[in-house]
Amino acid sequence: MPNIISIDSLEEAQALIGANDAHITYLEDEFDVTIHTLGNEITVGGSDDENVELAEDVLIHLLKIIQRGMKINLRDVQSASSMAKNGTIEYLLDLYNEVIAKDTKGKGIRAKTTGQRMYIENIRRHDLTFGIGPAGTGKTFLAVVLACQMLRDGQIKRIVLTRPAVEAGENLGFLPGDLKEKVDPYLRPLYDGLHTVLGTEQTDRLIERGVIEVAPLAYMRGRTLNDAFCILDEAQNTTEMQMKMFLTRLGFGSKMVVTGDETQIDLPGASKSGLIESVRRLEKVKGIAVNRMDETDVVRHPLVSKIIKAYE
Repeated sequence: MPNIISIDSLEEAQALIGANDAHITYLEDEFDVTIHTLGNEITVGGSDDENVELAEDVLIHLLKIIQRGMKINLRDVQSASSMAKNGTIEYLLDLYNEVIAKDTKGKGIRAKTTGQRMYIENIRRHDLTFGIGPAGTGKTFLAVVLACQMLRDGQIKRIVLTRPAVEAGENLGFLPGDLKEKVDPYLRPLYDGLHTVLGTEQTDRLIERGVIEVAPLAYMRGRTLNDAFCILDEAQNTTEMQMKMFLTRLGFGSKMVVTGDETQIDLPGASKSGLIESVRRLEKVKGIAVNRMDETDVVRHPLVSKIIKAYE
């Protein structure tokens, strides 16, 4: 017998189903089940009882989120599905309880997976946190969001964002413009996070005042960064000496987040990744957190996590 989910209103049912039945279609493909909707009732059926139960759990927990007045999209359905498969679906509501920050439109920014939630907690509790994982897991974005929130709350006085300018099959010398114009494309993911939380105009003002600094890694040498939130992005493309140089910039009242993907190293020749070496040396040091995320934490298009898994 198919399992039946009763819903209080048609509006809630439509929100759960998604535009053009997108949420239902995703769940049918993901769990190999059949989902039918009729008025305020949704039925879930299939040949595998376990998959039917998992799909039903996802729908029930997503419905609870909707009933709390929050909107869901396909990324939420994807995250809930991953959590159901990992046996952590009961923690889904906890992810939506806490708003990390609000974007320029007033929309709450929340963790989307348990891996992201742990990452956020590690950053809050530790002065140095490594965020390691594939593209789309929110490593850089969430770190920038937390940095902006701490700046707003007066917990830090400035934000320092940096990454190594290592080419992935391209040559900086062939790009037009001065150094800033050549380097800015490499720093774009950092700007994107700032613009989401602060808006373009406020970001530009804070950069002009020196409250936010976005610069290549080479500009960090010889400095001590006090009362700052420092983020090193794409750290897999640092050398061992560059990584040591950056980590020793940590000053009083500061936090440091190092993000990277160990599978996307673009260093030339036989150069060793500073990220891999630093994690090996520092993983067991008290006060330092190493947060690893995988394809289950990807919150981009559903195909991205499948592509990552296929390439592993």
